[in-house]
Amino acid sequence: MLSDVLLGKLAALAVLSPAAAFAALGAYLLLLRTPSERVVSRVVLSTLALSLAASLAIWLSAVAAPYAFVPVALGHWFELGGYAFEVVLLVDRLSATMMLLVSLIALLVGRFSVAYLHREPGFARFFLLLALFSTGMLGLVSAGTVDLLFAGWELVGATSVLLVAFFHEREAPPRAAVRVYITYRLCDIGLLGGAVLMHEVAHSSQWGEVFGGSPWPGTAASLGPGAATALALCLFLAAMGKSAQFPLGSWLPRAMEGPTPSSALFYGAISVHAGVYLMLRAAPLLQRSLAASVVIACVGAATAVYGTMVGRVQADVKGALAHATMTQVGLMFVEIGLGLYWLALIHLFAHACLRCLQLLRAPSALRDAQDIRAAHAGEPLPHLGLAGRLLPAALVRRAYWLSLDRFHLEGLQERLVAAPLMRLGRLLDQSERRWVAALSGWPERTPAETGDEDARGATGSAAAFQPRARDTKRART
Repeated sequence: MLSDVLLGKLAALAVLSPAAAFAALGAYLLLLRTPSERVVSRVVLSTLALSLAASLAIWLSAVAAPYAFVPVALGHWFELGGYAFEVVLLVDRLSATMMLLVSLIALLVGRFSVAYLHREPGFARFFLLLALFSTGMLGLVSAGTVDLLFAGWELVGATSVLLVAFFHEREAPPRAAVRVYITYRLCDIGLLGGAVLMHEVAHSSQWGEVFGGSPWPGTAASLGPGAATALALCLFLAAMGKSAQFPLGSWLPRAMEGPTPSSALFYGAISVHAGVYLMLRAAPLLQRSLAASVVIACVGAATAVYGTMVGRVQADVKGALAHATMTQVGLMFVEIGLGLYWLALIHLFAHACLRCLQLLRAPSALRDAQDIRAAHAGEPLPHLGLAGRLLPAALVRRAYWLSLDRFHLEGLQERLVAAPLMRLGRLLDQSERRWVAALSGWPERTPAETGDEDARGATGSAAAFQPRARDTKRART
């Protein structure tokens, strides 16, 4: 087991190495100069390799001392009144395993992207965001406080949205990015509320102090059942958004509009599992709250069923893989709800590696399908499965049409969430204009007269929730 000081330096090196690459490339690009592809890739990949070496050393140390639970205090980021943002990294079996996974997948995807994005206009921008994402994700999984985890969580969300809109010259990617952004913003209220609640009920933001400092998965947190349930459900709301759980996961297939390497990194291997990691970290809360565990297991089971049914009718390989990912992540939440934390961690690690490989090979899926059909001598492959053969034909047809339209989730979200919020916004805007006109003595002016694009574009903002045109009519004909 390495000393606490050395572990702290290695953890800081793993997190700050890609941050240094981001700062260096960002400063160079601010000078309105674009370095060559070789320089960009070598700077980012070398820092990711350094981060991987540090993460591997930490993981080997955690294996040698499996009961280690080492908070590493690196000082204060800032202080405001009586509040101090503490920079504390946590080294234990969970964080060491996740740091190794994140740094390994990020390096592999970065190496793949060198050839995949060769001569792409956004080559430097992609690697800049890759370095920022690695910093945020490594900071997230190694955070010793909920405050630092929140900072890493937001960096991961920001880079995710920007990479979904990578091909911004087309209409679909920016619209998909807006949908991802809105979902993240709404669900991140849970993480923000959980951080505030942890400060209030536990008077600390450090995992070690709140959860007792025992090795992961630890023992039940020293909180009352009510406080533990409220805190766990707040964190789970954030996990539902980041990990695309039912009914908030309709953004995941849309997010595949980004480049294939970013899809593999974010929505196959790393980012989509951030919610699973958060629930694994909060295992002591779940041991105290049976209600929260039941909710997590039920939502995970519903997501697994939904992802399986919808994934079977997808016509594109990335859409099918997105729903397959949703299904497996849902099963991980079921395992967490049942208290099988070690099984969920192993499932996470194995699934991340497999799904990353599948998404990187997605452009070759047509050739793979041709090879499979050739091996079956041109015979059609079975696709209904056991359930399709056992259930009544009418029920199978109904399930097929519901799956084809993704159970109308996007239309329901637009009608029940987006449209009421936009109507409320317009009413508040009209009320504000009347008050301003009454107080100033000026005549009330309409948005068209004032040139207020925000008010006139309120309906357009809700369009991000509109479902895409389906092939349902063509399929029925």
